[in-house]
Amino acid sequence: MASLFTFPNPVNEYAARTTAALVVLLAVVTAVANSGWGLAAIAAGFWLRLLFGPRISPLALLSVKVITPRLGKVKLVSGPPKRFAQGIGAAVSTGALLLFAAGAAPAAWTLLGILVIAASLEAFAGFCLGCTIFGFLQRRGVIPEDVCEACNNISLRRS
Repeated sequence: MASLFTFPNPVNEYAARTTAALVVLLAVVTAVANSGWGLAAIAAGFWLRLLFGPRISPLALLSVKVITPRLGKVKLVSGPPKRFAQGIGAAVSTGALLLFAAGAAPAAWTLLGILVIAASLEAFAGFCLGCTIFGFLQRRGVIPEDVCEACNNISLRRS
């Protein structure tokens, strides 16, 4: 049962970036359509990726199994910061969904906009905001060093 809730480590950065690009696309379509269902799909996707890695999430499966293999690129990065980033995405998208359901659409779309900015940074610039926050928290001792030894020790990082 514990293996069901595992997250890959390492992670192909190009798969993560592709998934982020798909999140941006879905978020833009959701905003244009003013869709609560779209917000629910985005939040569900983040929760699925957070809890189960890419095994169940439709966007992650499309990214990992279809798109990224066609790119032919592999750059392995540590998994724990990517999982942390998925947790932030789950929190922000769930917040947007709850605000939308409560009738606070402008606040919901603001949160979705923040999510689009973060996902765009990942997708198009290779900058993972959640990973940066993870590193900051690890350096401050909030996240124990043993959660991600490769994150803590630069000599263990792969190029």
